Amino acid sequence: MTLPPLPAALSEALGHAASDKRLEVLRRVGETGSISQAARDAGISYKAAWQAIDTLGNLSGQTLVERTVGGAGGGGARITPQGLQLLALADELALAREAVLARFAGGPALRFGLGLRTSMRNQLPCRVEAVEPLGPDDPTVVVRLRTPGQALLMSSITRESADLLGLHTGLEVLALCKATAVRIGRGEAPGVTGQCVLPGRIERLTRGQGRDEVVLALEGGGQWVGFAEHPFPARKGQRAVAAMASSALVVGLAG
Repeated sequence: MTLPPLPAALSEALGHAASDKRLEVLRRVGETGSISQAARDAGISYKAAWQAIDTLGNLSGQTLVERTVGGAGGGGARITPQGLQLLALADELALAREAVLARFAGGPALRFGLGLRTSMRNQLPCRVEAVEPLGPDDPTVVVRLRTPGQALLMSSITRESADLLGLHTGLEVLALCKATAVRIGRGEAPGVTGQCVLPGRIERLTRGQGRDEVVLALEGGGQWVGFAEHPFPARKGQRAVAAMASSALVVGLAG
């Protein structure tokens, strides 16, 4: 099959999905001609499989899978030429990435951030400590994350997202959060259900009119950015804490 020229937007899907199960689902649809079979082969739910395809389609701006109707099997799914092109590009990029990483083996650790583009300033490598369903019929799970400084973070995400990311105990991930969702305070933050706390020392403090931007140097390494009410009664080097809702924390994987 002759593939069409590469649309510029198609590469957007690869920057977000190279390290999770979304491309695997697309590949298995191409092999089996069935969404349900692709879901079974990938070890995820039918709903999660459609979420994977929809997300890739949204990111690429292309129709990657088409439903088929009728026939002896009662219908199924067919991967489009754009879907095949995305998989071919993913394979080429994976080979190139491995070659580059092999060249730099033994050098500085560059596990995260390669190909990840986001407006979220807060990005911290963490390790998954547990993935806990909230209940038998609840559509969300709580992902417990341990930071390099041994602080515990909790992220509330959907079951489908956890499945597609292949989250499990011991997996290295990124904890991401918008700076605008982070509240900076002095001392210990009050115990609030669903709230995460990161302790650190003030590294930078930028005064504003209504609020001040604060950059914390975290215990164990890394930085975390948030905002405090103006005027924030603190100075560089003093201890402070960053607090945010578990629903504001996003879990990401290396590209």
